[in-house]
Amino acid sequence: MIRYLTAGESHGKGLSVIVDGFPSNLEIKKNDIDLYLAERQKGFGRGGRQKIENDKAEIISGIRFGKTTGAPISIFIKNYDYDNWKELLSTEDGFAEELNIPRPGHADLAGGIKYGHHDFRNVLERASARETAARVVVGALCKKFLLQFGIDMFGYVVDIGGIDTDVDEELSIKEIKKKIEIVDNKTGVYLKFPDIKKANLIINKIEKAKKEGDTIGGIVKVITSKLPIGLGDYTQWDKKLDANIAKAIMSIQAFKGIEFGAGFSYSKYFGSEIHDEIFYSKQNGFFRKTNNAGGIEGGMTNGEPIIVKAVVKPISTVLKGLNSVNVRNKKKTKTKYERSDICAVPTASLIAEMAVAIEITNAFLNKFGSDDIEFIKENYKNYLKYLKRY
Repeated sequence: MIRYLTAGESHGKGLSVIVDGFPSNLEIKKNDIDLYLAERQKGFGRGGRQKIENDKAEIISGIRFGKTTGAPISIFIKNYDYDNWKELLSTEDGFAEELNIPRPGHADLAGGIKYGHHDFRNVLERASARETAARVVVGALCKKFLLQFGIDMFGYVVDIGGIDTDVDEELSIKEIKKKIEIVDNKTGVYLKFPDIKKANLIINKIEKAKKEGDTIGGIVKVITSKLPIGLGDYTQWDKKLDANIAKAIMSIQAFKGIEFGAGFSYSKYFGSEIHDEIFYSKQNGFFRKTNNAGGIEGGMTNGEPIIVKAVVKPISTVLKGLNSVNVRNKKKTKTKYERSDICAVPTASLIAEMAVAIEITNAFLNKFGSDDIEFIKENYKNYLKYLKRY
């Protein structure tokens, strides 16, 4: 399996990530990563920082002559905004006015109490969603790996501010992308939303939030192509694929809820109405006509696409300010505003996509080996033959 660690602060020198356990001999170009880093910076409702940063991957180790070596991969992403924050974030001696008013919805107060900080910049710089740029790097590597086996996935927006899409749930990744392209071309903004009939309603709602000094959240969805039966495991709680995907997505800043397939709507039906009945044909093998389980049963893939939705709360840094308390004098006060996005839901859909890619890759490597890409391909080919004759 792969494991990874990220490091760095939001306005520090940059972000770094180390990826351990990644297979050898997979072709990786810098642009395979940079394309996703560029997408992460897009989206209607993003803040002014995206005009400062120009995220690029600087590959430090683990890739030689365009191929992975099997050694740990280390990658650095420079923060261009660091030039404006050198004094505040010096690693040597220095002084800065305390940021001692915790912001509701952020890690400020709990993190300050946990680590003994009264200057919450020590908390917010690391707790910031800027950290997800490093996770996008890991996801980009995993997506390139999975494409070797015909496995793809895509994250997109299905709701912003309570305005949800009426687009058919059964559309393929290709069809969803086409509808999003139509929205982007007709509106001139990047929403990653597939419903042209409601796109302007969302644009207006984001504009309203901006005008009122507020923020707005939404719901994202990740869908995959069909996956082979048996990724994940039912034998231990921490081997279950849906549990690991849930943990990965819920670890992303601002995510507050998740569901697979029919999710919470399971409560509305009898079991005979909602469970995905099993069929068989020589051409298709075992298959389902519905996918209410979201492609996972008993912690394992069941041969259908994985479908997962997650809700993103409105960004916690609010221009109009919220009630809080100065932790030094314990007096009631309003939060101070520096800058933030108004809406980051389109970006959140990409990061959720990357989280799913990482966890599927781990399940894949656990089943088919994790050393050399050609060895893994041979194991996968043999497994597909096994599935046909089962």
